Amino acid sequence: MPCPQILIFGNSGSGKSTLAKALAIRHDLDHLDLDMLAWQPTEPPQRSELSQVNALLDAFVERNAEQNRGWVVEGCYTDLLELLSEKAGHIVFMNLAVTACIANAKARPWEPHKYSSKAAQDANVEMLLEWIGQYSSREDEFSYAAHLGFYDRFQGRKTILTANTDVVDVVI
Repeated sequence: MPCPQILIFGNSGSGKSTLAKALAIRHDLDHLDLDMLAWQPTEPPQRSELSQVNALLDAFVERNAEQNRGWVVEGCYTDLLELLSEKAGHIVFMNLAVTACIANAKARPWEPHKYSSKAAQDANVEMLLEWIGQYSSREDEFSYAAHLGFYDRFQGRKTILTANTDVVDVVI
């Protein structure tokens, strides 16, 4: 069986990280959260240069190919997903209702790789919830329209999930 190469995307709070972590553990895949590459460590945060992120993504894919290891990459950045689209064998669009994404975001555990403390994460929640609520009306690379367009253009295997269920084996 060839090594899986999976892209997972959708609104913030849709369950991308949860599904990616479950796939990575169950199938011994390398997991990459695009949040870790998309932003420079500055205050206020600024997006990383696309060329720099592309080089890091190429290195990630190459390292896994050399190790004959599959991977799962997750994020909401359509511009970054496009960089990997020709290398991916399967995409998963987490197309949950905004209300479900908001509920998931409110219940989100502390993400120490993104925030220095749970309090720092909680201080960002109201802004995040507002942003999640604008998913269908935004017209940026994080929007429903951008995600649907990416899904429609992809030529490989693709799946749309509309609920957070245990689909780990269905996806692979």
